[in-house]
Amino acid sequence: MTSIVKRSTRLLAGAFIGATALMSWMAAPIVWAHGNVAPQAVDTTGLPELGAEWVETNPFRDNAEFLDLAIEIGASAYNQNCARCHGLEAISGGIAPDLRLLEEEYDGDAWYVERVTKGAVRDGRVYMPPFKDMINQEGLWAIRTYIDSRPDD
Repeated sequence: MTSIVKRSTRLLAGAFIGATALMSWMAAPIVWAHGNVAPQAVDTTGLPELGAEWVETNPFRDNAEFLDLAIEIGASAYNQNCARCHGLEAISGGIAPDLRLLEEEYDGDAWYVERVTKGAVRDGRVYMPPFKDMINQEGLWAIRTYIDSRPDD
């Protein structure tokens, strides 16, 4: 009887170890996919300073003088800070919303400012960190400009 118990215990221990290893192997890509999620600095050299108070609408959207530069800076900043969750080239892979579908103009800008400055926390879990103190508003508006430049098809 003792040998049956020992054999059963060994089988259960082996199954547990195998299941644990399999679960770790399956979860690893999910954990590693996010990489270093600390916000990265954004070089906004060349864009006009917008001041301490947040502007209500994207100042680069209809600004022919700075539009191309804002898109270029925004693309780099997006890839460094947003793509992990919102997808490469702003095409969502399902982890976070597809930002290309944000409303245009004021309504979309108001939601964008709210989300990027305060982040998203649900049930005590941080789904998106607040970027207000990490990336200046010129950088965050450049990201919005880049997102607006992406086709939504």
